[in-house]
Amino acid sequence: MQLNDAVRNRIEYFLKRKSLTSLWDLYKTSGVPKSTINALLGSETNKLPRLPTLLHICEGLDTNLMEFFNDPMFLDIEDSSEDKTDDI
Repeated sequence: MQLNDAVRNRIEYFLKRKSLTSLWDLYKTSGVPKSTINALLGSETNKLPRLPTLLHICEGLDTNLMEFFNDPMFLDIEDSSEDKTDDI
């Protein structure tokens, strides 16, 4: 699995777990700009959040980084993004 897909899957998992139904809800709870959330979960599949951004998203989802990455999908992960500086 690609790293960006795994991160997206986990964000979507925690959105469902918290019963948030829209990206607007995530924006309100995390304080992360809507454009950043759209870039992560929208059609731009090669985007990865910077660690501080992911920390704010986790806080908005009532979780932490340890719980976020505590999933077997992160055991065999690949990062094939062409431009490693394309993080947000």
